[in-house]
Amino acid sequence: MESKEISATYEAALARSKKIESDIQLHPERYRVLTGDRPTGRLHIGHYFGSLQNRVRLANLGVPTCILIADYQVLTDHEAFSEISQNTKQLVIDYLAAGIKPSDKVIIYPHSYIPEANQLMLPFLTLVSSSELERNPTVKEEISKSELSTVNAGMLTYPIHQACDILYCKGTVVPVGKDQLPHIELTQKIARRFNKKFCKPDSPIFPEPCALLSKTPSILGLDGSQKMSKSRGNAIMLCATEDETANLIKKAKTDSDRHITYDPVNRPEVANLLMLISLCTDEEPTAIAERIGDGGGGLLKKTLTEALNEKLRPLRAERIKLESSPDYIRSVLLDGVERARAMAIETLNEVRRAMNMEI
Repeated sequence: MESKEISATYEAALARSKKIESDIQLHPERYRVLTGDRPTGRLHIGHYFGSLQNRVRLANLGVPTCILIADYQVLTDHEAFSEISQNTKQLVIDYLAAGIKPSDKVIIYPHSYIPEANQLMLPFLTLVSSSELERNPTVKEEISKSELSTVNAGMLTYPIHQACDILYCKGTVVPVGKDQLPHIELTQKIARRFNKKFCKPDSPIFPEPCALLSKTPSILGLDGSQKMSKSRGNAIMLCATEDETANLIKKAKTDSDRHITYDPVNRPEVANLLMLISLCTDEEPTAIAERIGDGGGGLLKKTLTEALNEKLRPLRAERIKLESSPDYIRSVLLDGVERARAMAIETLNEVRRAMNMEI
């Protein structure tokens, strides 16, 4: 896709996202959020500021929310399947500790336990061409990053499986970053094509979901050059202790200029640390920089350590409690599975009727 087309697509998605954000404040009941993570490890502060806080906000507004643990999708580009079960439980602990509260409107579940949703894969595959999958920019990037010697078909069809996850529950809003827009656009196409091919014009089955674009700037890792990631060794995990957090921040990259200023273009490493402080304290990064002034990298890191440990202290205390409650964690997942399956069964029955496959 040409850069102008990508820019136009993003601008259109951003405009829709802003309209949804305004309306969702007034009419949360009109929407259903589908969001989630792959269980590849525990979550870090990039996840917390980038997605967990927003999930809590939307749930507190009263938006029905399905939080998916995408365990099947780990198999597309990871070999660590032996850790999927434990990682799934750790994700739930991170979610609950961050303030996500399972309720009649909020469910948490792994999609491997929702066979009816996964059955949508076959009819959806017939609605998408192989060339559409091969040129999906997000898939191409994931393939490039994976460094796998052989690309399995699961990776290529990843966007179709994601469409199943979104559409089985008739999700209307998917909180994502700019890089995930191609997946959402393909899901919209699948919904539109299914409705056109199998449904009466006045009785569509699937809504066309929209992206709710993140307001949080991209959070760099402590190396200051790449997105925060556990695999890159540049992350601060939510489960880290205060001392571990302090030691990690001491190693964070800054630059040689002792006078602290907020300049994301010319001083990205310093700007990233200032932005992290801002996310903890709700101060403007420029104001924080002015306050630190000639205090240099040492005072900058000390300020971040204090702010981050203060921000995460309640979460970490709750995490410790939840770690000792494995039966409760399992009950959250089982309840989520039961309710997700009920939605999936209903949708699959509708799909069968539309495709004239009832017996």
